[in-house]
Amino acid sequence: MASSSPELTLCHLQPGQVDLPTLRQIYQGNVRLELAEHARADVQASQETVTRIVESGKVVYGINTGFGKLAQTRIPAERLAELQRNLVLSHSVGIGKDLADNVVRLVMATKVLSLSRGHSGIRIEVIDALIALFNASVYPCIPEKGSVGASGDLAPLAHLSLMLIGEGQVTVKGEKVSAVEGLKTVGLTPFELGPKEGLALLNGTQVSTSLALSGLFEAERVFAAGLVAGALSLEAIKGSVKPLDARIHQARGQVGQIAVAAAVSELLAGSDIVTSHSNCGRVQDPYSIRCVPQVMGACLDNLHHAARILRIEANAASDNPLVFAENGDVISGGNFHAEPVAFAADILALAIAEIGAISERRMALLLDTGLSGLPPFLVNDGGVNSGFMIAQVTAAALASENKSLAHPGSVDSLPTSANQEDHVSMATYAARRLGDMCFNTSVVVGIEAMAAAQGIDFHRPLQSSPVLENELKSIRADVPFLEHDRLMAPDVEMMRLWATRERWPAAVEALLPSFA
Repeated sequence: MASSSPELTLCHLQPGQVDLPTLRQIYQGNVRLELAEHARADVQASQETVTRIVESGKVVYGINTGFGKLAQTRIPAERLAELQRNLVLSHSVGIGKDLADNVVRLVMATKVLSLSRGHSGIRIEVIDALIALFNASVYPCIPEKGSVGASGDLAPLAHLSLMLIGEGQVTVKGEKVSAVEGLKTVGLTPFELGPKEGLALLNGTQVSTSLALSGLFEAERVFAAGLVAGALSLEAIKGSVKPLDARIHQARGQVGQIAVAAAVSELLAGSDIVTSHSNCGRVQDPYSIRCVPQVMGACLDNLHHAARILRIEANAASDNPLVFAENGDVISGGNFHAEPVAFAADILALAIAEIGAISERRMALLLDTGLSGLPPFLVNDGGVNSGFMIAQVTAAALASENKSLAHPGSVDSLPTSANQEDHVSMATYAARRLGDMCFNTSVVVGIEAMAAAQGIDFHRPLQSSPVLENELKSIRADVPFLEHDRLMAPDVEMMRLWATRERWPAAVEALLPSFA
């Protein structure tokens, strides 16, 4: 019997009000979009304002002029459709591999949100087309490189817009076809774009924002995995729980630190391993164990700050110029400059790098018999067996790579458009590199958890807490105890997958911004 398709969840889009859990749901897929009815009137009023300007002959930037350095060039009414088509074609200069479907879903949804704020002067039919294509899993092929994140994500959003005019390629349920074929699947023919419509589609921060949201959602997973791995490592070395005492963290007052200390305490609640050494007097574990609340708490604060900025940006009207239908004003500004996104992506990069950095140090601690009290390199019959020696090298290599990738993108700028666009954000790169960083950190954290599980098995028959025993059971379902050297690359991959899974213990999920 053929399996049925998963039922789609309806996402009711309220422009300006979409929350982080909804954005995460769009990223994960199996959703259908529906625009709030009240937004349609706002879109219609904005479009009618543009129509009146064109009919009056008044010269307004972005409606009947050239763009950028050519803003002083007036375009006659009979050539406005040609202007908009040429704008899309000339700006479609992206390069590199196509963005993943989950990112493209966010791009399409956030572009709908932006256009539906009623400040873009675009027809509701164009927005409805984007929604219909999204709901039919028809996704534009958008190359990942070519935006500096300043006058909007011009090149990648041009590739999104190509689809609407019947140019370029799309994927239909994973199969690449022409844009015309993709439009046919939802009963559409190519649009002739009206005044300002091409510009409204191209201007905006939707690609950099979507890439940064993707980085946030993946960072949440590796953060959760890092907390669980850290608790497992504490158990493996029979570390002290005294540094988790709530009074320490209340005395400092840092919100993330307080929350992390409480969550790790909850992960360890009921552990026989903890009680087995309660009178050992050990209070001076290395910082990678003792300072988990301080380091991971700071990372958590960064995740929450980035989440706040990105949720706002996902709902923002970020094209240019903006139409204010209540009085007919069309105002040219700079909402397409993605500096907020660049900064958010940069602080996410710092957090992702630090999650991996402290994890790698705990991993190294586990292998050092003088510090951990465990067999050297976590294996019996050392010498003949190298155990986890080179797995730690892999972790070190990836943690170090992340240090280079963590260099802030926002401090870079290269002028474009004959110096009209003389300061740019580089937000698109700043956000795009988060994917590689999360991959690296998921491997590092996965290796740590695998090593910690090995260390805990040396303490059997002692049991960890019920929550951590469930984690150990999950690990052992895929990665057996290392009795002697074996091919470890498959184990590392299984642990990477463990570190990127969706569901985590409730105490950990409660910390994460997009689960709130």
